[in-house]
Amino acid sequence: MAAYRGKYILQGLKEISPEMEKDLDIAYDICMAYKKDFPCEMCGRCCHQPNITVLPEEVDRIAAAAGVPLHDFITQYLTGSNDGRLFLRKTDPCAFLKDDNRCRIWADRPEICRDFPYAVSMFMSRVYIALTDDSADIMELIDYMDDSWPCTKVIRSGISEKVTEARSQRTVTSE
Repeated sequence: MAAYRGKYILQGLKEISPEMEKDLDIAYDICMAYKKDFPCEMCGRCCHQPNITVLPEEVDRIAAAAGVPLHDFITQYLTGSNDGRLFLRKTDPCAFLKDDNRCRIWADRPEICRDFPYAVSMFMSRVYIALTDDSADIMELIDYMDDSWPCTKVIRSGISEKVTEARSQRTVTSE
């Protein structure tokens, strides 16, 4: 199993070729540009997503931020998957979402929460596909996104242009 940047699992691949990594870097940069330009509005909607991943190196920090003893945090808040990933057990809503849609552990939240929705695997993989397949329509690929989310509106307003520009730069670079 290959992992891009140590956290994006690319199922079915044993390794990432240098060419693929370059394209993934372009897709990642497109996605991260949204994060810089449009910070979280704290609507709380992403805090209802399944599969909130916790990296092993985050466990101690999150348990401390939550004020939960480490053993209790591991046994009561986390569950594992067959591929070794850790997930929060309660995610609809997240156990750390307060009634005012604020995160109780905001400063120490998991990395996936910091990246959502701009640099999570699903969106980034769709941008990668649109970037590398000229026949792919990014708007169709991101049809799964809920239009009522503030961040989705921002993504939809400019993603086609970003992908088109990146495709042309990618073509020039590879020639």
